[in-house]
Amino acid sequence: MSKYVVTGGAGFIGSALVRGLLREGASKVVVIDNLLTGHAENLDEVRPSIELHQIDIRDYDAIAPILRGADVVFHEAAIPSVPRSIQDPVPSHQVNIDGTFQVLRAAAAGKVGRVVYAASSSAYGDTAVLPKVETMSPRPKSPYALQKLAGEYYCNIFAQCFGLETVALRYFNVFGPRQDPSSQYSGVLSLFMRAILERRSPTIYGDGEQSRDFTYVDDVVALNLKAARAGGVSGRMFNGGNGGRITLNRAWALLQQFEGVELPAVYGPPRPGDVRDSQADTSAACTELGHRPQFTFEQGLRLTLEWFRAHPRK
Repeated sequence: MSKYVVTGGAGFIGSALVRGLLREGASKVVVIDNLLTGHAENLDEVRPSIELHQIDIRDYDAIAPILRGADVVFHEAAIPSVPRSIQDPVPSHQVNIDGTFQVLRAAAAGKVGRVVYAASSSAYGDTAVLPKVETMSPRPKSPYALQKLAGEYYCNIFAQCFGLETVALRYFNVFGPRQDPSSQYSGVLSLFMRAILERRSPTIYGDGEQSRDFTYVDDVVALNLKAARAGGVSGRMFNGGNGGRITLNRAWALLQQFEGVELPAVYGPPRPGDVRDSQADTSAACTELGHRPQFTFEQGLRLTLEWFRAHPRK
């Protein structure tokens, strides 16, 4: 019987990954989440089909028996915010570095088949060259970016020194249903969704011409599943984007167009640690993992908007 563990499985991306595994017929899916940033209701409709353990990834003794013998561990658990890592860096460090170490340590000791690690494109920092390719030197601009980069390095070291198969995926601005818009640290598109449905102007930090390789969450799920199966890639890192580039102004303009309204954005000062432009070179993921993104930005934006419309804020 195949066993899959998803750390952070009650979060936005983690819960989408849980659904992806169940759609593929996974026989046993186990979720680890302390519900610090995740939400149990993200798993409501699949709850009878999974195991949910409300524990902290920093607790080795708690996670070790759960990870033992898993075919694949998808390590999604993190405190995923650049601004939060600057304003309150200690929890981010503890979860994103210490927690990742404990997951890898438990996976190695428990003879896990492979760990697929959620890395971050923020590790690239600002580079004059676009798109960003895996061979570029990292230039992290925030504690969060550095923490996720350290996790990549730990994955590589565990592959080299302890024989644990690992694959790291640098996510590029993932968006989609269940992304939490209730915090100042939330992803910009989830904040845009609430703003457009509530007919109010969003705040854009900077001039709005900063660009992102927005990637629909179902494409990220598909990439994770391919990374779990691909041969000859242990210890490697791959970009997890779509290869496009959309400015924040363009994203907000599209939402106004979809809804037939005019709500000019409010602009604030740029935030420390934010990267100006981000775009993935996806050739390695396509060639070596067999990845083929299925959703354009506009398709993903429409699907996300419809989900937020159907799930108004409580």
